[in-house]
Amino acid sequence: MEFTIKKFEELDNKELYNILKIRNEVFVVEQNCIYQDCDDFDYKAYHMYLQDEEGMYAYIRIFDKDIIYDNYACFGRVLVTKRHRGEQIGRELVARAVEFIKDELKINNIKISAQEYLTKFYGSFGFEVNSEVYMEDDISHIKMVASFDKEK
Repeated sequence: MEFTIKKFEELDNKELYNILKIRNEVFVVEQNCIYQDCDDFDYKAYHMYLQDEEGMYAYIRIFDKDIIYDNYACFGRVLVTKRHRGEQIGRELVARAVEFIKDELKINNIKISAQEYLTKFYGSFGFEVNSEVYMEDDISHIKMVASFDKEK
C-alpha cells in the first residue's frame, strides 16, 4: 500500500474531485446523512489517501495543532469504500495518520470526534473517551483523546 499525503494546495483537480466523491459516497449516501461536507477546513488539512487502478478507496484528513481543537492535532473523515472493507485498511490508515502527526508534525496529543460505535476501534490505538455522547448530523459521536510519549 502506497499512501499519498498532500496539503490542499498540492492536490490536483482530479484528486480533489475523487476525495469529495468518496466522502459523499460514504458519509452522505451510505450513511443516509445530509450534511455540508465541504466545510472550509479542507484548506487547512493534510489529505491522505490510497488508490489503485479502479480509483481512490481510502481517505483521512489530518489537522495540525490548534486548527480544530486547542492544543491538539486532529484527524477525521476516515473512510474505506465498500470494495476494500474487511482488509484492515482502516486500521492502517489511522496508524499512518497517528504516525504522521507524531513524526512529521511533532505533536503528541490528538483529539478526534468519533462515531460512537467506533469507540473500541479507536481505543485500540490508545484513544480514550473524553466527552459524553452527542449527536452530530443525527449520528451519535464521542470525543476521544490520545497522548503519545515523546520517546519512541
